[in-house]
Amino acid sequence: MIRSMTGFGRCEDTINGRDIIVEIKSVNHRYFEFSSRITRGYGFLDEKLKSYLQSQIFRGKIDVYVSIATLEDTDSQVLVNHSLAAGYVNALHELAQRYGLRDDISVSTVSRYSDIFTVHKAPDDEEIIWNAVKEVTNKALDSFIRMREAEGARLKADVLQRAETILETVGKIEERSPQTIIEYQQKLKQRLSEMLNDSNIDEQRILTEAAIFADKIAVAEETVRLRSHFGQFSNMLNSNEAVGRKLDFIVQEMNRETNTIGSKCVDSQIAYMVVDIKAEIEKIREQIQNIE
Repeated sequence: MIRSMTGFGRCEDTINGRDIIVEIKSVNHRYFEFSSRITRGYGFLDEKLKSYLQSQIFRGKIDVYVSIATLEDTDSQVLVNHSLAAGYVNALHELAQRYGLRDDISVSTVSRYSDIFTVHKAPDDEEIIWNAVKEVTNKALDSFIRMREAEGARLKADVLQRAETILETVGKIEERSPQTIIEYQQKLKQRLSEMLNDSNIDEQRILTEAAIFADKIAVAEETVRLRSHFGQFSNMLNSNEAVGRKLDFIVQEMNRETNTIGSKCVDSQIAYMVVDIKAEIEKIREQIQNIE
């Protein structure tokens, strides 16, 4: 299924005493680009998340936010730096004696100096944490992909409608092109008649000139190739692969064929139709920039 490169997914869950939040969002990018913001102390998750998401997402600028809050931490120990604490106590006694202050130092007084305390936590099991984060990530990823697919379906419907409009216009060019040859023959015969002031014109010469003209303005090959490109384009839109870059290449080929038709045409009606086709192709090109 075609996916847009724009998406957002979020999940919050509590696993193994940890409150975990994962948010995934993306915007257009030519390749896969990953960046993350992860709670301090869990930096080891960055590369794991990048590798895992890259197996599920193929294009786009991906931003991931991961928050991990420990709800229960019974394995932590608070240690006191007694040397530093003694230094604070001695300094406070010295202040009291020198300036005649009441020497009422208490535990609560010393505890205000937070640098005398050190919290030691039991080392985290990285594999357990990764499995928990991965579980939450999967839920956020499901939501993220659903949003991409919904937007992709809208993009597909829009470009297919534009493709149908273009093919209808191509059909009109194919109908109009032979008529321009007939009109050229008539104008050529009229001009020669006026120049020679004679109604007995060499029909063979007119036919030869018309054949040369027809060869110069023939667009049958271009319209056939254009229809072929649209056939490939439609098939790719039904693919389950990431085809955004391939679609971009095909659109370039469509534009090239259309430019060739425009350079060959000498008929104002066909010229106007070429302009309409180019306008629709440009709109398709803009839309497929959003496709993964």
